[in-house]
Amino acid sequence: MYTRDETKQIKEKFWTKFGQFMALSANSEGDRVNWVNYKTGIKHLYFRMDAGHKSASILIQMDHPDIGIRALMMEQFEQYRLLLTGMLGEEWSWSENDVDSYGKKWSSISATLTGVSIFREEDWPDLMTFFKSRMLILDEFWNDAKHGFDLFG
Repeated sequence: MYTRDETKQIKEKFWTKFGQFMALSANSEGDRVNWVNYKTGIKHLYFRMDAGHKSASILIQMDHPDIGIRALMMEQFEQYRLLLTGMLGEEWSWSENDVDSYGKKWSSISATLTGVSIFREEDWPDLMTFFKSRMLILDEFWNDAKHGFDLFG
């Protein structure tokens, strides 16, 4: 088991290395991007990456406090589902009612990689490949689809 400080240091080291790894990749428009903190330009709509002890996940997260607006965001993504799935080459999980340990509610579209740990450096290449390939595709998708979400901005 790791202490809180050790956990924080390991995660910081991984995300710093991932940021350096991704710094070589421009977005679909050729611009530099902070991939770890990707900006969609829409309030309450995020592209997130997470890695823990047993798995890693990448998700499109909608956390608007109004459940009706979250539902509309999910409906809008549903309109783009075939495009997104086609670009990704895989089906992601769609969930309208996620809740975190603090009771915060959100909706998400996500993919998970199991059997990896951010705490095993030998897993880092697999984690980076998992995140990189999907973030680049999400960016390309977002370049095509973002105007369909302007009403939420």
